[in-house]
Amino acid sequence: MTLSGADPLSATATHSFVLEHAPAEPAAAERHFLSKLAFETDPADVHEDLRRGHGGIVVVDTRSPQAFALCHVPGAINLPTRTISPETTASLPRDQVIVTYCWGPGCNGSTKAAARLAALGFRVKEMIGGIGYWRKEGLPVEGTSPDDASLYA
Repeated sequence: MTLSGADPLSATATHSFVLEHAPAEPAAAERHFLSKLAFETDPADVHEDLRRGHGGIVVVDTRSPQAFALCHVPGAINLPTRTISPETTASLPRDQVIVTYCWGPGCNGSTKAAARLAALGFRVKEMIGGIGYWRKEGLPVEGTSPDDASLYA
């Protein structure tokens, strides 16, 4: 804004920040977005599969045991990222998809866990948004302090 109150770019905005880089062709965009879906899922889809009793996924909370005890996705198991090894994953089913999550978008623990699990031969997806977005969607949680627990204790 200038002193006169007018935005000098608004009247002559010929540059688009959105279009500064050309969008992909539709076929390339389709491949890209389908590829993302091969690696990611969201809280609503995970919840619906759990609610319906779908047996194809195992949900893994990658946060600390303390954070898990306070609040976690119902039915999730706790496997902190830094503890993932052939020994700690020996009981995980190899015929199901492992869905990892951590506390939220500012945490990459579930990404690191997914990479480690994939390196060990598991099929894996990451739940974007983590437990934070799970709670934001009003989905059920378990733990000793499910509704107000710090998500990254």
